[in-house]
Amino acid sequence: MTIKLGVLISGSGTNLQAIIDAIAEGSLDATIEVVISSRPSAKGLKRAAEAGIPTMALSKEVYASPETADEVIASTLRQHEVDYVVMAGYMRKVGPAILLTFPNAVLNLHPALLPSFPGAHAIDEAFDYGVKVTGVTVHLANAEYDRGPIIAQRPVAVEEGWGRDQLEAAIHETEHELYPEVLRWLAADRVKMDELGRIHVLEG
Repeated sequence: MTIKLGVLISGSGTNLQAIIDAIAEGSLDATIEVVISSRPSAKGLKRAAEAGIPTMALSKEVYASPETADEVIASTLRQHEVDYVVMAGYMRKVGPAILLTFPNAVLNLHPALLPSFPGAHAIDEAFDYGVKVTGVTVHLANAEYDRGPIIAQRPVAVEEGWGRDQLEAAIHETEHELYPEVLRWLAADRVKMDELGRIHVLEG
């Protein structure tokens, strides 16, 4: 089935572009109904506009009240009748207004293998710790930051001699592959939650 997405961004929108490209090439049965940015200057807004996708940017004045910002976002997503809310480099925590409007339908992408290295500095922390393997997690967002049910994870091996920028590039490359793949699973109705709140992906 074709799923309708609302995408939340804060920055360059490279993961948004990966989703746009997957839809354009026909590998993802989805539409992006709206892109909402927490920053009017976000480059991802230009990517959306070039793809003909409606956009909305919220100012820092709106975010002076996070509850108000979330209510505006939830209302806009509801107007666009989205099935899933996709956080793609969105640097704000989503609150009850969004989570309750779209229960078990708000996705987040995290640049580490949760529960390791939660928070906004996962790549730096993993690099500084000297891990040999890190990776990418796609999970459902809930009231606990970076603690929602995990849908998918993919490891990234840290090569000897890599600098921090090389690790970040490898993480982003993996993100751009994994996020569209998870959305393909959702479009195929393969993602199920059990009674314990754990996610299972059915065979395709």
